[in-house]
Amino acid sequence: MRAVSGLWRWRSNPLRRATDLAEAWVTLVAVVLLAVASPLVGFAVGTSTHQALQRTVREQRHARHLVVATVVRRLGGGPVDTDSDTITARDSRSRVLAAWTAPDGSHHRGAAHVGLRSPRHGDRFALWTDPHGRITNRPLDAPTATTHAVLAGLGAALLAAGVVESARRLVVWHMVRHRYTLWERAWDRAGPDWGKAGTGS
Repeated sequence: MRAVSGLWRWRSNPLRRATDLAEAWVTLVAVVLLAVASPLVGFAVGTSTHQALQRTVREQRHARHLVVATVVRRLGGGPVDTDSDTITARDSRSRVLAAWTAPDGSHHRGAAHVGLRSPRHGDRFALWTDPHGRITNRPLDAPTATTHAVLAGLGAALLAAGVVESARRLVVWHMVRHRYTLWERAWDRAGPDWGKAGTGS
């Protein structure tokens, strides 16, 4: 709105310089880009990211399986602090030797982390594996993917807005420098006698 009012103010002002009008146009273009282009960039990036992440969600749901594993014995590296208020969820996981059956029917044994405080032989826990029984991470879920896509869209919109504003400032800076150069030339032409009675007569 300020850019529009600036253009209107300079439209027929007798003191208007070409650079004043140019600066007002640059500001107006920047405002339009900030209002239109930045949200469009954010929407495009967010949409493409969401589609890619949702495809990853579907692929991981198909490729990762939750199986039931059995504790064979506890291994070293378990929690040493018995106060549940002073340890994190990751620290509270114990390392065990476990046995499980893969979705393809093969039997496996290996080290795994389990959320049991004091795992004992025969305890059961859930474990994510690939179709061949190799331990893998939990698959990405749809809400988390959506959150990442929204954050990516917001980040892209803010980045686009920053680029537009930086470009506007750079253009205006060059205009101001050019204006100062013209002023210096005008002062040089006026000479040291500017303002004295009879100068120029």
